[in-house]
Amino acid sequence: MSRFLPKNKFVRFGMGILIICAVLAIFAPQIAPYDPYAFGTPYLRPCKAHWLGTNDIGQDILSELIYGTRVSLIIGIICSIVVTVIGTSLGMLAGYYRGLTDRVITSLTHVAMCIPSLPLAIILAAYLNASIINLIIAISITAWTGTLRIVRSRVFQMRELPFIKIEQALGVRGWLILFKHILPNVLDIVLMRSALSVAGAMLTEAGLSFLGLGVYKQKSWGGILHYAFFRNGVVNGYWWWILPPIIMISLTVLGFVLVGYYGGTTRAYASSMSTAGGQSSA
Repeated sequence: MSRFLPKNKFVRFGMGILIICAVLAIFAPQIAPYDPYAFGTPYLRPCKAHWLGTNDIGQDILSELIYGTRVSLIIGIICSIVVTVIGTSLGMLAGYYRGLTDRVITSLTHVAMCIPSLPLAIILAAYLNASIINLIIAISITAWTGTLRIVRSRVFQMRELPFIKIEQALGVRGWLILFKHILPNVLDIVLMRSALSVAGAMLTEAGLSFLGLGVYKQKSWGGILHYAFFRNGVVNGYWWWILPPIIMISLTVLGFVLVGYYGGTTRAYASSMSTAGGQSSA
């Protein structure tokens, strides 16, 4: 069983965090001790009945936290998929075809990078109706530029390799070369960027929800912080209302960063070593 697990201890730790979060999100109705929307005794400190206490209207904070895992993970993962697909597709096209295609895509990227992403996300989230789809649009609209630039740079290098030149000389179509030969060789970067994109999207979602621009009538970690702050939880020292969502956001983002950074660098190192070995044996 251990041979199927990553060897890097940081990646294992990150995967452990993400597995726990996934279990909480999938089995929230079975794990949560209370209905997170049910009213009760307000401002209870942590006790046997309520392990993390209650908020200003008596809702169980532990149950809120467990259900909030769903919204935070769904938005983070879907945003990552959107950002990764757009950035990878445009980066491969720009890096392989070059010329006018590269100039147009690069100009579009420069325009997107000039726009401050967080203020734009705040404006869009405030203007659009509060929903998961609109929140994903607001977060993803400029987040693909980093993935595009890294993929484009790698494809630029790969396009000059001998086996790609041979495929082109044999008349193999460009789209087939991209998907059959280039995409598998940039997969380590794509996976790394996708994991890091989840972390970034979750932080942005938490910030928007904290400002009151999150998904209406759905529990999220940023939403818990929003009500804790604007209903005087910070002023009155209700730490059991404030610290749990902060800890959950930090741990989950840490998990994705560990998996994305250390997992991606490990794969890239293994790929470079195998390539070097193949060249030396040749």
